[in-house]
Amino acid sequence: MIAVTEDPGKYRLLRTRLGRRNGVDVALGFHPLRAGGASPNDLARFLRLLPQAKWIGEIGLDFSRTGAATRKQQIRVFEAILADPQLRTRPVTVHSRGAEPETITRLAQAHVPAILHWYTGPLSAVDDALAAGLWFSINPAMIRSKKAVPLLQRLPPQRVLLETDGPFARSGSRPAVPSDVLGTLDHLARLWGMSTDEARKAIAQNEQRLRCTAGEPPPA
Repeated sequence: MIAVTEDPGKYRLLRTRLGRRNGVDVALGFHPLRAGGASPNDLARFLRLLPQAKWIGEIGLDFSRTGAATRKQQIRVFEAILADPQLRTRPVTVHSRGAEPETITRLAQAHVPAILHWYTGPLSAVDDALAAGLWFSINPAMIRSKKAVPLLQRLPPQRVLLETDGPFARSGSRPAVPSDVLGTLDHLARLWGMSTDEARKAIAQNEQRLRCTAGEPPPA
């Protein structure tokens, strides 16, 4: 289980609260909506913490109505993070709302083993992302969205991972929780024409390949 965070402060806080737990990693994040109003000290703090983090996320760009005003600052922070060579040896969870082509282009140029989470961008950019070796994580809200149907049909099973994105994503009337990935897995199995057990094994193999791509040995 990977718990992503929005900024370096929340990363340190969550690591302290969780302590050491088998099967749980806290990801070092700098969400674009946070990065847009950040100071140089905040970026420096992120980069100082980077060596101790096994997983990076959530970073990226957000050019939606909410984030458009800080577009230049977001790009500056995102490019500074991508320039650190350590990112090529960490799995990275990436936000790309309203900035999908720009995000994919920068990830491809940086050769970062990244996952595009809750992708809502144009289908025309999906092939570019796949060509760049990027992954897509699917959550319970996506399988209930008509807008996501063409994306799910387009993605090869070999590039799909699971996420909850809780508490932001919802499963019915409540925030998504880890057990909701079982329903997501069932949905993907039907879409791929395989059993749920076969889909589970495919997702597990994807995770192992991602870890190996990022230079991290798969879990024993």
